Amino acid sequence: MQRLLVAILAAVDAAIAAAVGLAVLLAPLTLLWTLAFGATADWGGLWPAVGTLWQFGHGAPIEIALPDDVVSAVGIAPDAARFALSVTPLAFLVFTMLFAGRSGIRAARSGAWGLGVVFGTLAFAVIAVAVALTARSEIASVPLWPAILLPTAVYGIGAIAGAVSHAWREGDGGLVDRIHDRVDGWGSWSVVPGEVVRGTAVVVVALAGVAGLAVAFMVALRGGEMVALFEAARVDATGATVLTLGHLAYLPTLLVWALAWIAGPGFAVGSGTAVSPAGTELGVVPGIPILGLLPENSSIWMLIVILLPIGAGAFAGWVVRSRLVWQGSAIELSARAGIAGGIALASAGVIALAAVLTSGSIGPGRMAHLGPHPGWTALAVGAEVLVGGAIMLLAPRHRDELAEERTDRWVAEMGSSPTVDPAPRPTVVEELSEGDTQPLDDHGFFGDGSTPAPR
Repeated sequence: MQRLLVAILAAVDAAIAAAVGLAVLLAPLTLLWTLAFGATADWGGLWPAVGTLWQFGHGAPIEIALPDDVVSAVGIAPDAARFALSVTPLAFLVFTMLFAGRSGIRAARSGAWGLGVVFGTLAFAVIAVAVALTARSEIASVPLWPAILLPTAVYGIGAIAGAVSHAWREGDGGLVDRIHDRVDGWGSWSVVPGEVVRGTAVVVVALAGVAGLAVAFMVALRGGEMVALFEAARVDATGATVLTLGHLAYLPTLLVWALAWIAGPGFAVGSGTAVSPAGTELGVVPGIPILGLLPENSSIWMLIVILLPIGAGAFAGWVVRSRLVWQGSAIELSARAGIAGGIALASAGVIALAAVLTSGSIGPGRMAHLGPHPGWTALAVGAEVLVGGAIMLLAPRHRDELAEERTDRWVAEMGSSPTVDPAPRPTVVEELSEGDTQPLDDHGFFGDGSTPAPR
């Protein structure tokens, strides 16, 4: 009965995650649809727009094919009538993954995380299939298999990550415990997997914070340019609302671009362009307000910002090393080097995946190349994190660490702690009349301050 309840709750969690994501799109689009088209609105096109944007938010590319009458009416070139949108607004993806991780943790607490992950992912896949089959549009279409597999993969990865992380910490009495027991037999290397994951999490959070500060600084510095582009768009209240919501959805994407700039390689805003600390080369860019934050020029001295990812790696190394000292885990140099290398590789992998999702096409022609280069960005972040982590993890151990290690070794040899009295002191008792006894304190006095009579 308990396993059935876990499966049902996991499926409900998946349904809620999908419903909330769709509702976040449906509610504002319904209002905008009403304001834009009024009583003559074609409500049959609302659901395809919602479903397509939901799939796009989970990494599925959109293929735009403008009708011939629209092309002739607007006056655009025929070769610009077909293009792809593949730069993912990461806000939807991050929400789904966090919700899935919460569901996975709950399934792990119940003792049947595998069942919860499977049924939750299957329920989300069913919803993805339903959306893919019903939300079809001729103008903006998403290939069928990416529309089904990518949202399902996002939810499944989040659920597995949440469930396994909780099971690794608390135990599950099954597969994770058996793997944990086998890892415990690696000697001083047994702490490496857990510390690599912990250090990677610290690096990712630190880099996200640094990128957020960089974006905030650019808003304060070049906010006027962004406002000017808003005014130049000459849109009404409905258009301004659409632009604002789109900017909010792309805020995590902008953080990845800022991180690519901080790491050194930078990013592109069209073919033949580059925005990096070493220099900025921009041609004509779209009049999207958020692009007003792009720096107009750079200096070679701006490369000093690569110290920030190095600092993130050093902070992660300090956190891991402090934890090892606190736990009394005196591991050998090779294992600490393995932790530093593992943190660098895992961090580079996370950044590479983020760069893949935030790069691609937003239009025809030169706008088909946008965002950071996944390979170069991952390589730069991995190398910088490795330098910072190695500084903290491979440095000679402090005398306090060595003293604690010697104390632990002495305790292990003697079988007791030097700071704890192995046997309690006997209580001094003075015999009184009629067989009663009264304890004396350490100085030979009764509790009321009197002394026993001499014999």
